[in-house]
Amino acid sequence: MADVAYRSKTRIERVKGPLRRAFLPAEEGHTLFGVHSEVAEHYGVDTTVHDPHATTLDYINAATGG
Repeated sequence: MADVAYRSKTRIERVKGPLRRAFLPAEEGHTLFGVHSEVAEHYGVDTTVHDPHATTLDYINAATGG
């Protein structure tokens, strides 16, 4: 078996409700993850209380599309 070539060092902090703060390698500062539109509706999140942010699924879609 080959040696591990890369181990991602990320950190996620829950801010409030669905809002998460992610610290990702090679990025300054942090990235916010949350919910928006149909995703917020599905999970019953009131977007007047929580600002909409891209979901982790949005980032996965963007990454695989590149």
